[in-house]
Amino acid sequence: MDLPSLAVILQAALSPNPDERKAAEQSLNQFQYTPQHLVRLLQIIVDNNCDMAVRQAASIHFKNFIAKNWAPHDPDEQLKILPADKDMVRDHILVFVTQLPPLLRAQLGECLKTLINSDYPEQWPRLLDWVKHNLQDQQVHGALYVLRILARKYEFKSDEERTPVYHIVEETFPHLLNIFNRLVQIVNPPLDVADLIKLICKIFWSSIYLEIPKQLFDPNVFNAWMILFLNMLESPVPLEGQPADPELRKSWGWWKVKKWTIHILNRLYTRFGDLKLQNPENKAFAQMFQKNYAGKILECHINLLNVIRVGGYLPDRVINLILQYLSNSISKNTMYTLLQSRLDSLLFEIVFPLMCFNDNDQKLWDEDPHEYVRKGYDIIEDLYSPRTAAMDFVSELVRKRGKENLHKFIQFIVGIFKSYDEAPVEYKPYRQKDGALLAIGALCDKLKQTEPYKSQLEPMLVQHVFPEFNSPVGHLRAKAAWVAGQYAHINFADQNNFLKALHSVVSGMRDSELPVRVDSVFALRSFVEACRDLNEIRPILPQLLDEFFKLMNEVENEDLVFTLETIVDKFGEEMAPYALGLCQNLAAAFWRCMNTAEAEDEADDPGALAAVGCLRAISTILESVSRLPHLFVQVEPTLLPIMRRMLSSDGQEVFEEVLEIVSYMTFFSPTISMDMWSLWPLMMEALADFAIDYFPNILVPLDNYVSRGTAHFLACKEPDYQQSLWSMISSIMADKNMEDNDIEPAPKLIQVLFQNCKGQVDQWVEPYLRATVERLRRAEKSYLKCLLIQVIADALYYNASLTLSILQKLGVATEIFNLWFQMLQQVKKSGLRANFKREHDKKVCCLGLTSLLLLPADQLPAEALGRVFKAALDLLVAYKDQVAEAAKEEEAEDDDDDGMDGFQTDDEDDDGDGSDKEMGVDTEDGDEADSIKLQKLAEQAKAFRPNDSDDDDSDDDYSDDEELQSPIDEVDPFIFFVDSIKALQASDPLRFQNLTQTLDFHYQALANGVAQHAEQRRVEIEKERMEKAAATVAS
Repeated sequence: MDLPSLAVILQAALSPNPDERKAAEQSLNQFQYTPQHLVRLLQIIVDNNCDMAVRQAASIHFKNFIAKNWAPHDPDEQLKILPADKDMVRDHILVFVTQLPPLLRAQLGECLKTLINSDYPEQWPRLLDWVKHNLQDQQVHGALYVLRILARKYEFKSDEERTPVYHIVEETFPHLLNIFNRLVQIVNPPLDVADLIKLICKIFWSSIYLEIPKQLFDPNVFNAWMILFLNMLESPVPLEGQPADPELRKSWGWWKVKKWTIHILNRLYTRFGDLKLQNPENKAFAQMFQKNYAGKILECHINLLNVIRVGGYLPDRVINLILQYLSNSISKNTMYTLLQSRLDSLLFEIVFPLMCFNDNDQKLWDEDPHEYVRKGYDIIEDLYSPRTAAMDFVSELVRKRGKENLHKFIQFIVGIFKSYDEAPVEYKPYRQKDGALLAIGALCDKLKQTEPYKSQLEPMLVQHVFPEFNSPVGHLRAKAAWVAGQYAHINFADQNNFLKALHSVVSGMRDSELPVRVDSVFALRSFVEACRDLNEIRPILPQLLDEFFKLMNEVENEDLVFTLETIVDKFGEEMAPYALGLCQNLAAAFWRCMNTAEAEDEADDPGALAAVGCLRAISTILESVSRLPHLFVQVEPTLLPIMRRMLSSDGQEVFEEVLEIVSYMTFFSPTISMDMWSLWPLMMEALADFAIDYFPNILVPLDNYVSRGTAHFLACKEPDYQQSLWSMISSIMADKNMEDNDIEPAPKLIQVLFQNCKGQVDQWVEPYLRATVERLRRAEKSYLKCLLIQVIADALYYNASLTLSILQKLGVATEIFNLWFQMLQQVKKSGLRANFKREHDKKVCCLGLTSLLLLPADQLPAEALGRVFKAALDLLVAYKDQVAEAAKEEEAEDDDDDGMDGFQTDDEDDDGDGSDKEMGVDTEDGDEADSIKLQKLAEQAKAFRPNDSDDDDSDDDYSDDEELQSPIDEVDPFIFFVDSIKALQASDPLRFQNLTQTLDFHYQALANGVAQHAEQRRVEIEKERMEKAAATVAS
C-alpha cells in the first residue's frame, strides 16, 4: 500500500461513522504484516505536512504493532517484521524521535524502549556509537533522550546483566560531564536547559541506582560530578516563568532538576553514609564521601528548607526527600552534631508546622472530602507527603535521640495545648492543636513505654483529646477519633474513660463530615480489639453495622473493611442474625468497587483494594458462622453471581479470595447445591487457561466436591465430572514444562478420589496408576515422589488385588516396591526420616502396605509378605512416636498459654521419645470437631505447599499440616493392621505361621507392642464414641 492510500485509511480510522472506522481498522489489520508497512507509518508520523490527527493515529498504530510484534514472547512464533524493515526503523527512529512534537515523541519513545530492551547490544551494536557521536554534535537533546532510555534498561539489573552499563558509562560520562559543565555556566538559562540537565540527572540516577560504576570511584571524576550537583542544589530556582498553578509549578523544569539532584544525593548518602554497611573495598570511598560531601549536603538541605520557614515555596516531593535525608542523619554522630546547632528552629519552625492542618487541607476538605479521605489513607501518597516525612523525622528523633529531645518536644506540645485552652473561641489555634494531636498519635509507641508520660496518658486523653470529639471544627473531631484509636489499648484506670471514648467514636460515625466518619470507623477497630467486655458494644451492634454500610456506600476504603472483619472476628457466632445482611451489603459494595476499578482500569486503585477487602470480610463472616449450616443456604444466592463471574478471567485480581469463599460454601453447606456444582467447570477452565498458580487453592473446593458430594460426582454424566477430573489431572501430570512443585495438588486429588470412592471407580485405577508411574520416573523433588508413592498406597488400600495386578501388567511392580522400601529406609544425617515425614504420609503408607497382607500367595509370595509386614511394623511404630510427640508438644503449648499469656517458650522439655505415651484420640471425633474442621479448611491452601527442604537442618518431621479430611481419618492404622493379621491367620494359618517364624526377636517385640496398642486404641475409641453419644443426647 502506498503512502497516500495509507494516510486515507488512517484518516478513515478517525471517522465518527462506526462503519467507516471498522472498515479502516480491518484494512489496517489486513496490510499490517506487508513489507515496508512499518516504514511507511514512520514516514507519515514524521511528515510535517500531514494532518496532526492522522500522524497521531499512525503513531499509536506504530507503537501497538511494535509492542506486540517486535520481540514476540514466544520464541517459536513466526517473525512478523522483516529484518530489512527492522534495520530501517532502527536507523530512522533515532533521527526523528526528538524532532517530533511531545505528543508524538511520547509514542515513539515507547517504541524506542521496546527496541532497546529487545535489541541492545546484540542486534543494535551501533546504538552507543550514535549516542556518543551526537553528544558531541548538535543533536545533544536527542542523544540524551536515547541515552536515558538505554540507562533505564539497566537501572534494576544486577551482576552479569549489569555489565553493559560499565561500557555505557565509560563511553558517555566524560561527554555528559562536559555538557553539564557548559549548561551550568549559562547566564539566565532558558527552560530547555533545565530539560537537558534533568535528562543528565536521570541518566546518572539509573546508572548508580543499584551499584556505583567503577569509573566514579576515581576521586577526581566523582568530585567533578559532585561539584555540579551541589551547584544545582544551592542555586536558587529562577523566579521568572514559574507557573502560578501549584500543580504545574511542581512539574516545572527547574523544580524537576532540583528534585532529581536531591534524589541522587540521597541515594549516594544511603549507599555511603554509614561506614558499618560498607564492603571493605568501598570503605575508603565511603569515608571520603562522609568527610567531603555528607555534611555539605546536610547544610544545603537545611538552607533549602528554610525557604518554607519564611513563607517561600518548595514542592512537596522536595520537602519529603530533604526530610528523609535529615531523618537518616539522626543516628550518625558526626551528622547529628551538625544538625544539633539548628535543631530547634528546624523542629519547631519547619517540621512541626508541616504537621499542622493547612490551607490546602481545608480546601480539599471543603471541596472534595472523598479525595481528602483517599489521600489520607493512600500509602503511595505517604511516599510524597511532607507531613508523613515530618512525622517520621520526629519519630526517629525521639527514638534515636530521645534523651535530649523527647522532653523538649513534649513540653512544646503541652505549650500548644495550654495556649489553645486559654485562647478565646474566636482565636483558638485550631490548626496547631491538630498538629499537636497528630504528634501525640505518631509518638504513641514511645509514650506508652516511657515514664513519666506513660502514667499521664489517660489524663492527657481526657483533658486534651476527648473534648475535641465535640469541637466545632471538623478536622479536630477527626483527629480526636484517630488519636483515641492510637491509645485504645492502654490500661484505663477509670473504665468510664474507655467507654466515653468508645461511644464518642461510635457517634463520630454519624458526623456530618465524611472524613470524621471515616476516621471514626478506623478508630473503632482499635476499640473493638481492646474491648474486654463485649456487652459495651453488643447493644449498639445493629446500629453500628447500619452506620458502617451507609459509609461503605459512600467510600471505597480497605480500612473500613478491616474494621468490619475485626467486629465479625470478635463476635463470632453472635453475628449469625446479621450474616445474611452483612453478606448482601458486602456483595453490593464489592460490585461497586469492581465497577470503579474497571472504570479506572487500575488494579491497585482504592476500589480494587476495597473489592479484595469485601471478599475477605465475606470469608471472615462465613468462618464465624461455620457451625450454622442453614445460613450458608441463605447466603448462597447472594454470593453465587460473584463466584460465577470471578472464577473467569475477569476475576484474576481476586481469584484467591473467591476460591476461599467457594471452599467455605462447599465445605459448610448442608449439601452442595446444583448451583454450586455449576462452578466446577469454571474452575477447570480457569486451571487450563490462567490459574495454574492457584492449583493448591482450587484443590480445596475440588476435594470438597468429591468428598461431600460423592454420589453426584459419581452419578452425573452431563457434565461428566469423573472424566473432567481425569482430563485435568492427566494433562497436568504429563506436562513436561511443569515443575515438581507446581503439580503437587494433582496426586493429592487422585488420593481424594481413591479414598472417597472406594469400590466405585475401578475403571479409573489403571489410567491414574499409569499417569502416576510415568510422573514418578521424572520426579526430582522428594516431596513429590512421596506424594506419588502415596497414590499407589491409596490404590492398594482401595483394592490391593486390582492395583497389584495393574502394576504387574505395566511391568513396574518390582521397580515401584523397591523404590518405596528404599524411600522408607532413607534417613538424613541427623538420623531423622528423609521421606514420608508427616503423620498423614505414614498413615497412608501403613494402610496401603497392610492391605497387601491379605493377598493370596500367588499374588504376594512369602518373601514379599515378610518384607511388607516388617515395613508396615516400622511405619506403625514411627507413626505412634510422632503422634505422641505432637500430643506432648500440644500439651506443652497449652501449659505455656495458661502460664504465660500466650508467649511460647523455646526450651520445651525435649527428652524421651514419647513411645510409651498414650496417643490421644483423633481430633475429628471430639467436641472440637467444628473448630478443627474450620482450622483444617482455613489452612488447606497454605498446607498444600509444604516446605520441601531436603537439607539436614530441616526440622519439619514433626510439623504435621493435616490438610485433607477423608474417610481414612476414621480408620485406626493399628486396629486395621491387627485385624488384617487376624484375618490372615484365620484364612491361611500355615502362611501366617511361616511369616511369624521368620521374624527375629526385634520384630516379634514390635508386633506384640503394636497388638497391645491396638487393643488400647479400641478401648479409647469406644469410650470416646460413648461420650460423644451421651453429649448428643444431652444437647
